[in-house]
Order: sequence, then structure tokens, then C-alpha cells
Amino acid sequence: MPSILTEKGYRFFFWSLEGNEPSHIHVEKDNNYAKFWLNPVEIANSKGFKSHELTDLFKIVIKNKNLFEEHWNEYFNNKI
Repeated sequence: MPSILTEKGYRFFFWSLEGNEPSHIHVEKDNNYAKFWLNPVEIANSKGFKSHELTDLFKIVIKNKNLFEEHWNEYFNNKI
């Protein structure tokens, strides 16, 4: 599971066998979890995060969208 970024204690990553789904990023901190679609950026699901944390995460995903998509495309294009 390639980790892409750690910011404010949140770890942003994707699973290595998810290339058949649209580009997205997973986020975890402690026992909390969320998944964001990247195009367009929207929350796919979450567990445990409070609404203000999801707002912060949304802003971080928007800010790093290009980075996440770059890593996603590089990783999964090399798997084909």
C-alpha cells in the first residue's frame, strides 16, 4: 500500500490492487478512515472522523490532488 503523504498526522495512501477503480486516496489517523475520489474531489466514505476533520481532509486533498493523481497514474500505469 503505497503511502503518498503524511500531513497533520493523517496518512494518505492507496491500496496496490485498486487500479480498476477511478483514482482516489485513502486517509487514516488512529482508528479513523476516509476515502476521497479525486476527479472530482468528493468524499466516498468515512468512519470515525468528525465533520471538522473531514473539512480539513477535503482541503488537504484539494491542495494535493495533482500529487495524488500523479502517483496514482504512475503506479497503476506501470502495473498494466
